[in-house]
Amino acid sequence: MVQMNVALMSRFSRKKTQPRKKRISILAALLLLMLPASGTTATPAATSTSIDAADKAFIALDYDKAEALYNNLTDTMPESADLYWKLARLNISLAEAIDPKEKALRLPYYSKAVEYAQKSVQLDNSNASAHTWFAAALALKADKVGAKEKVKRAAEIRQELELALKLNPKDDIAWSMLGSYHYQVSRIGWFNRFLGNAFIGEMPEGNREAAEKEFRIAISLNPRVIRHYHELALLYLDEDRKKEAFDILRAAENKPVLMKSDVRRLEEIKKLLGKLSRELE
Repeated sequence: MVQMNVALMSRFSRKKTQPRKKRISILAALLLLMLPASGTTATPAATSTSIDAADKAFIALDYDKAEALYNNLTDTMPESADLYWKLARLNISLAEAIDPKEKALRLPYYSKAVEYAQKSVQLDNSNASAHTWFAAALALKADKVGAKEKVKRAAEIRQELELALKLNPKDDIAWSMLGSYHYQVSRIGWFNRFLGNAFIGEMPEGNREAAEKEFRIAISLNPRVIRHYHELALLYLDEDRKKEAFDILRAAENKPVLMKSDVRRLEEIKKLLGKLSRELE
């Protein structure tokens, strides 16, 4: 376009037969065509660079910077499913970085995570990560709201995780979350299950063997994630499988901190290792 306009300018400037005022008017119009239009949206390359910068800030655990960068992109990328599941993941991470005792401070972040993840699913139902983080947001928010909400959301959470794994069988986060789902549901006693069926509705079914298998799959897919090991160790401890719990915790203690919540998990892992060391002597 610019080359064409330059050529036209050259052509008109050579036409000496045209009146001077007319030639100046034509050249001015051509110059205006060469100027960039005001208010243009960001180019795909610029947008990609921006989301990459936000991703890097998140990986570097600079959640404030990541939040600012992701939020700035909601105007230029309003239809991006990836942007919204990443906002959901960020808000979950912000909540999980807060002391667990501060439930009132955590809950707004979980609520925003649910909204962002739900929008991501609506924008692209074939996006596996959208379903994974929608399930994670629903599960974590329900856990803070109460038992009735957990039962109410159980089927939806499982459905979202299974859909995520159907779309991407190598999603280690989805496998780990599904393991947590089966483990937590398996801990509902027969009396509570009876009461639940009577007063809440059909209770979900848990399976500890499935949970162990799912945690193991998550570890095999991504052996760097502390959560996978920690959650499996908690299952082993609940079953009094102390040596297996000790071994899996030892495997986790030198893994990298990938999320701010990993710092707290590592502290818990060290305490458990100290306790188990004494008990296994």
